[in-house]
Amino acid sequence: MSLPLLLGHSANKRLGKDKFHKSQHFDVHNGIPLLVGAEKPGIGGELLIGQKIKPKYSVYPDGQGAALPSWVAFDKQVLKFDAYFEEDVPQNRHETRRVRKCQIFFYPEDDTIKVVEPELKNSGIPQGTLIRRHRIPLPPPDDDQFYNVFHFNINQQMVLYSRTFTITSCDPFTRNFITRLGVILNEPSTVPDDPYTRHRQQIEDSMNPLHPYERHDTLKQFLLHDRHILRFFCLWDDTESKSNDRRELVLHYFLSDDTIEIREVFPPNSGRDNVSKFLRRCKLPKKTHVQMKQPGEITDRTVLNVLESKRRGQRYLLDSHKTGAVHEEFYQDRDLTVGGDVNVFGRRMIIVDCDQFTKDYYRSKYGIEDFTLAPYKTPEAPQVPRLPPPYNGFGSEEDSLRSCQGLLPKALQKDFRKFMEKDRSGLESNILNFQSKMVTDDPVDRERVFIISFYLSDDTVSVFERPQKNSGVLGGKFLERGRVKKPGQEVFKSEPSEYFKAQDLYVGASLCLNRHHFLLLDADEYTLSYMERHAEEFPRSNLGNILSKIKSVPEEKQSEIKKFLALNDPDNTGVIPYYTLRSLLRGLDCDLSEHELLVLGRSFTESRCPEEDVGTMLATAQELLRKKLFEHFHEIKRALVHRDRSRSGRLSMSEMRTLCKSCRLPLPDSLLSALLHKFAESGEVDYQAFIAGINWLENPAPPVTPELIAKFELNMRLDAGDAAVKNINYSSLLGDVFSNIPSGNGDQTNAPSDSFQTTMCWNNSVVMYWIMFCVSWFVTLVVSQILYLTTCLEECLKPGVSNKWITIYRWIVKAVQVKSKKKKKKCKYNS
Repeated sequence: MSLPLLLGHSANKRLGKDKFHKSQHFDVHNGIPLLVGAEKPGIGGELLIGQKIKPKYSVYPDGQGAALPSWVAFDKQVLKFDAYFEEDVPQNRHETRRVRKCQIFFYPEDDTIKVVEPELKNSGIPQGTLIRRHRIPLPPPDDDQFYNVFHFNINQQMVLYSRTFTITSCDPFTRNFITRLGVILNEPSTVPDDPYTRHRQQIEDSMNPLHPYERHDTLKQFLLHDRHILRFFCLWDDTESKSNDRRELVLHYFLSDDTIEIREVFPPNSGRDNVSKFLRRCKLPKKTHVQMKQPGEITDRTVLNVLESKRRGQRYLLDSHKTGAVHEEFYQDRDLTVGGDVNVFGRRMIIVDCDQFTKDYYRSKYGIEDFTLAPYKTPEAPQVPRLPPPYNGFGSEEDSLRSCQGLLPKALQKDFRKFMEKDRSGLESNILNFQSKMVTDDPVDRERVFIISFYLSDDTVSVFERPQKNSGVLGGKFLERGRVKKPGQEVFKSEPSEYFKAQDLYVGASLCLNRHHFLLLDADEYTLSYMERHAEEFPRSNLGNILSKIKSVPEEKQSEIKKFLALNDPDNTGVIPYYTLRSLLRGLDCDLSEHELLVLGRSFTESRCPEEDVGTMLATAQELLRKKLFEHFHEIKRALVHRDRSRSGRLSMSEMRTLCKSCRLPLPDSLLSALLHKFAESGEVDYQAFIAGINWLENPAPPVTPELIAKFELNMRLDAGDAAVKNINYSSLLGDVFSNIPSGNGDQTNAPSDSFQTTMCWNNSVVMYWIMFCVSWFVTLVVSQILYLTTCLEECLKPGVSNKWITIYRWIVKAVQVKSKKKKKKCKYNS
């Protein structure tokens, strides 16, 4: 029962459709109007009631996965069938019918067919492509349809344009393809024999040519071994001649045509003419004849007579008996070995060596492994090194050396590759910064703080002095950027001067820069991280070298380490302060520098410096932006939204840092990185909250102290002090260095017992209480004596005493009372 045709109760049949056109049912062919809508669908492409339309192309069963168009699913797939067809040959008594073999190609992507007939020798008929690739219609009366894949089968005839083809077989791919479609293939058959073709083959087999059919095909050898040359080094002992020399030669064997070429190696001042070739490229005979052969006497073939000679071609007869042919053996690759000799037209040459390509060739082809060289060269005289003239003081040393290397001095070439690798790239500055102080007797200069920067791109050094309040010294640039020579070198010398390198700068090093001595005290975070990441270039930042030095401690001092750790870590927490471990390693004589101790502490630190609060960092950022008068927050937000293609409100750390730098956000790198990490979650930063936090116009933050602003403005770790590396996990450190020393939280078999720790704590407490009691008793005694003295003085004084003595008395009483109060406070603090 259908629903009534009421508003809201009837289904909309057009719901989900997008085609509403009508098919064309009438057309005009050759001026005659016809009804062609028998196979045309209805409105919207839907079939009419009772209408069946045959598919225009082959319909293949659906497979797994998404449906693909035929030109994608069957791309580069071709079905190949072997077939033949017969044709009558009229007015020929030798041949009444002819059987022609062909191949039928079917392309499943568009149901096109192509017919090709292989070419036969002396067939006399045009062969090749019989039917070009296109869709072929079925024979009448079904000529309105086309052939598809289901019309093909073995032992079945097909009519293609009134010519009947019989399919005999197919290839394995075609058989598998059609079988998977559900078509049962018939058994393959054979092609019927062609009587005329058989007759022609019998005639050709019975022919006995009078001239030989020899083929000297050298094309294959040329294509395989073109530009393949075996090189041998030879020695010719020509001591019997007037020159009395041992001459060196190079023999080239060309694998493309088995020819040999020899060139002579002329030493300097040999007195010989430098000819291009000792032997031109030719085939080298093994035996030398007394009389040389005439040109054309030694050939590959013997010519009997020449019938015709033209510019475009020749006709000649060959001698099948090879009368007068000269047979001669020539050198081949199997005749040339290291240590063997070669007869070069009467000159005996010994092969003494060969190149690596020749060795690989003989090793792969003949399996020769022994290429022992014979000493054939006389030892060369040692060359005296050519020292350049000493530096004359004009220009730089490099420019002076350039002027000595030629008449026309050239400009100094810098290391461009090193500049490209170590120059500033994005956030990688490739600059090592160290905090230092001047080593001098002047008390003013000792308090000055310097920043020494080393540029890895060109090994230059610059020194900057940090300004300090009320120091009396103006800060700023102290040393211009440039390369600095190491002290203690002569000025006028032939050897090039040595300059400071990156390996010479480390924490604790002493540098002499232009007669000013500096002591490197600390480095920034980027410098320490860079040196640790490139430990192969900086040995003092190599943790493996540092641990190996600690492992060299003798066993006698390991007991001292045990006692030291027990006293400094009574609770057995496995953590001690950094400076405590530093003093321990200093006393072990491990030859560790201050930089190595710092790297060791950074590697085994328990806790870094406490992180700043987000509010404090945002307030600092707003204060810095307010000082720089930066107000372009909407431009930055617009750039971030443009980069956010997915509109998720988040961007990666690298994209955020790049966009902030491109928009010239005036924030230090350390503060910017810290803020991005605070607003990041799983590697992506919420840029909406980030922009709102640093926007001092709309969301102002409370003011911050100038010291905090200066800390972030320096953008360095130089002011970290003790907080940079605070506590050291010595348990993991000693676990890596000494296996027999107990760790803090590990095995407790070798650890000090609880009674030992309790005794040590009790003894320390008793001593402290005893000292405090003695100090309190002494102070009480002194104060009581002073108070008694003042009381006696007050009683002894009379009204007649002068004002001078009264003033002195009051001053003494006041001083004693103030001193007694300070003593009481100190005793209370000690208790």
